[in-house]
Amino acid sequence: MEQKYDFVIKNAIIDSAENSMDIGITDGKISALGKFAFAKAVPTYNAMEQFVCTGFYESHIHLDKACILDRCTIEEGTLDEAVKETGKAKKDFTEEDVFSRASAVVEMAVKKGTMALRTFVETDPKTELRSFNAIKKVREHYAHVIDIEICAFAQEGLTQEKETHKLLKTALSNGADLVGGCPYKDENPDEHIEMIFDLAVEFDVNVDFHLDFDLDPNNSSIPKIVEETKKRDYQGRVSIGHVTKLAAMDVEQRTAMAHLLKEGDIALTVLPATDIFLNGRDHDPLIPRGMVNANELAGHGITTTISSNNILNAFTPYGDASLVRMANMYANVAQLSKDDSIREVYEMITKNAAKLLSKQTEIKIGAPADLVVLEAKSAVDAIRTIAQALAGFKNGKPTFRNDKAEIIL
Repeated sequence: MEQKYDFVIKNAIIDSAENSMDIGITDGKISALGKFAFAKAVPTYNAMEQFVCTGFYESHIHLDKACILDRCTIEEGTLDEAVKETGKAKKDFTEEDVFSRASAVVEMAVKKGTMALRTFVETDPKTELRSFNAIKKVREHYAHVIDIEICAFAQEGLTQEKETHKLLKTALSNGADLVGGCPYKDENPDEHIEMIFDLAVEFDVNVDFHLDFDLDPNNSSIPKIVEETKKRDYQGRVSIGHVTKLAAMDVEQRTAMAHLLKEGDIALTVLPATDIFLNGRDHDPLIPRGMVNANELAGHGITTTISSNNILNAFTPYGDASLVRMANMYANVAQLSKDDSIREVYEMITKNAAKLLSKQTEIKIGAPADLVVLEAKSAVDAIRTIAQALAGFKNGKPTFRNDKAEIIL
């Protein structure tokens, strides 16, 4: 007797199998894998021997301040300038404005194969809760095509701006999923870190820090982050982004920091586009890459991810929300060539990033039918070629189509 399916993806190549197979979907979950009979009336998608995975996971992006290049003046291309220019623009953000710009980026991400993302939302006296309320609406509006996690974030300091602390608490009481801090922009970095952890514990949420964003190997905040992580028993619940100081450290110092991060079970996200754009501008010649080698840290047992950070603003004046492009860019800058290394890069935008968002990436019977078809033959091939995302499915329902281009002879 034929099993009933709501949808079937035919002729798919998946990671765990040597030959192509069909994927049966019932009630939003994978119900069959292999070659099986199904009724002719069942809707199908022919993957045509292309690679199918569970899509990509964006672990660090700023939807609220995306697409504001027309409101910013970039003369120096520095971090301080980016913060200053964005700070001026933020004062005029409205809920409608943030919703529109964030929606544009979400749609970019979905069409590039992203299944879930973590967005930071700046919650301070300049925006109050306008950006936060807008991103909540975006999360609800696009829930059928992508999962969105909101991090209430103190970008411009905390100890010198007590109103920010109140706003963070309000956001956490009204739908924020986690809390984030930026100690290097605070007059008292250690106290900033303690206050963010206090909020995380009070609301029982995870914490994500922007950290050590310069090329001075000294005065890292990693030891303080690890200290507070262990004190609060928060191992496995903390992630940090940028941390470009690591790239400026010698091997001995970098290894010591890696051991600390491992001890705290702290995940690290590399932001290639922003890290490279903003760092090293005071060097000439031989401008440093200004980007951490995530593969090296992964070798120490640290969970590492790659993410977009900013799209079309003073921090990163370009972007298309393509994680496979970001991964390819990282692999180029890190000078990677071996298949095993490229495979690690693939996992930084899939399995590793999904872990931060409490998602699973295994294609198996009973798993959610969240799937993306890529114009590639394997995971490694996808990164090497910046594979086009051809189609997406969330809970077994189509979310986008990009028909494979054909040469006209």
